Amino acid sequence: MKSPNAVGERGFMSKLRRALTKRVWVQLGSRKKLKQIELEPSNRLVYGMYFAFIALICLTILEATYILVLRSFSNEIFAAMSLVIGTILGTFFGQKA
Repeated sequence: MKSPNAVGERGFMSKLRRALTKRVWVQLGSRKKLKQIELEPSNRLVYGMYFAFIALICLTILEATYILVLRSFSNEIFAAMSLVIGTILGTFFGQKA
C-alpha cells in the first residue's frame, strides 16, 4: 500500500520509508475479525533519517581521511559517529514499538 507521499519514490528513500512503516493488528466489525493495517511514517521522519545516514557516511569518510593523513585517531569524530548511530537506532526502535 503506497501512501500519497511515497508516489514516485525510488531507491534508498522508499526502503527507508518501508523500514519505518509500522504494522498493527486491529479488530473490525461485530465478529472482531483481525486485520493488519500499515501506519506510514511522516515525511519529516523519513527525511530526518535520510540526512542522519548521509551524516554518518560523511563522518566515516572524514574519520578515514583523518587517519590516513594525520596517522592518528580522532575521538571527537568517533563520538559524533556514535551519536548519529544512537539516534538512528533509537528512531528505528521507537518507531517500531
